Amino acid sequence: MARPVSGRVTVRAVAAEAGVSIATVSRVMNGHLHVAEQTRELVQQALDRLGAPPPARPGSGAVYLRCPYVLTDYFGLIVSSIAETLALHGRRLVLDAGEASQHARVLPSLPQDPAIAGAILILPPEPSEELEALHAEGFPFVVVDPRTRLSPDIASISAANVTGARSVTAELTALGHRRIGVIGGPVEWLAGQSRIVGHTSALADTGTLMAPELVHHIEPTLEGGYAAANRLLDLSRRPTALVAFNDKVAVGAIRAAHERGLRIPQDLSVTGFDDSDLSRSTEPMLTTVRQPLEEMGRIAVSLLVRLLEGHTVDTLHIELATHLILRGTTAPPPGH
Repeated sequence: MARPVSGRVTVRAVAAEAGVSIATVSRVMNGHLHVAEQTRELVQQALDRLGAPPPARPGSGAVYLRCPYVLTDYFGLIVSSIAETLALHGRRLVLDAGEASQHARVLPSLPQDPAIAGAILILPPEPSEELEALHAEGFPFVVVDPRTRLSPDIASISAANVTGARSVTAELTALGHRRIGVIGGPVEWLAGQSRIVGHTSALADTGTLMAPELVHHIEPTLEGGYAAANRLLDLSRRPTALVAFNDKVAVGAIRAAHERGLRIPQDLSVTGFDDSDLSRSTEPMLTTVRQPLEEMGRIAVSLLVRLLEGHTVDTLHIELATHLILRGTTAPPPGH
């Protein structure tokens, strides 16, 4: 379906009138910089004849940033980085944030808004089919931290979740841990699946299989971590270490351990993921995996700008390295 320019005038109609491609009209309408002046004039004349509004000034199209979550730690850092980088590129930002918008169907309307040049979607809750439909419209967008596996021709940025999870579990097994509890994110999330792969791989290196009773999938919140840790610590053979999906989950797990009189790390090791400010506020400070959150935002903008300006992009999926940050919440298991 062709994108409407105004009322009944579509991109397809403008392209036919001007004698250029639909993609060229889209670039002109969204103010892309790299369009020949003669071509821009042809499209402008076609718009005038069809009674459609003028195109955006070069580089002036806004970027729609969708992050339907509370903007704390993880999400706040990415959003702030995107906003700052867009400002450097002279791009206006339209922000859609907050959990209340999670169930709103906003993606189908984006290609119909001539003021919106492209979008950045952070952990989008929409099904992959809806993202693929948006891509099929020719609308430029980049996904940060995909929730589900995407088509290879959809641009995306993520962290090296498998490697990060593998590194933290390998550190625990090197200390002597074998019975390791996992407090993972929702089972359908791509990041959660990848981290389970990394964890399982590191365990396999020691000849250890992941015990099903040691794995809990939760909403990655402090309270979720607290509840899951209590269930794991209630086992007749409790784990000697807990690997948490993020730092908030890890803090909840530490609270559950403290309430039982367990010392961290002498009686129980705990690790997180993200390296948020929370990881440096616990006592002892949290061993965690650092995700380059601000860099994810900067690269998302860089990739989107290249798409908006019509550059050839050979690498549409970028995976950024993670790093294990050793602090004070890991030690050999008791009696080791």
